[in-house]
Amino acid sequence: MKTDFDFPQKDLIGTVVFRPDFNNFETINANQAWSLFFSAGQDDKGLGEDAELGRFFTNVLIAVGVTGTLWATFFSNLG
Repeated sequence: MKTDFDFPQKDLIGTVVFRPDFNNFETINANQAWSLFFSAGQDDKGLGEDAELGRFFTNVLIAVGVTGTLWATFFSNLG
């Protein structure tokens, strides 16, 4: 049986960000950043290529931060 699946062993173990062919100081998009976050650095293409999902997670994070700040501002003086 012959397969074309021939990765060096050093590239199979460890996180994506430490592989030599990963970033090369290029910018990554929001999908890659969130994929790395959710997979603990194991996969940078887990959310696919559509940029909308990365923007959604970024906007949810911003909304949670703004809501928490407003909540703390308005309800801190009630006690």
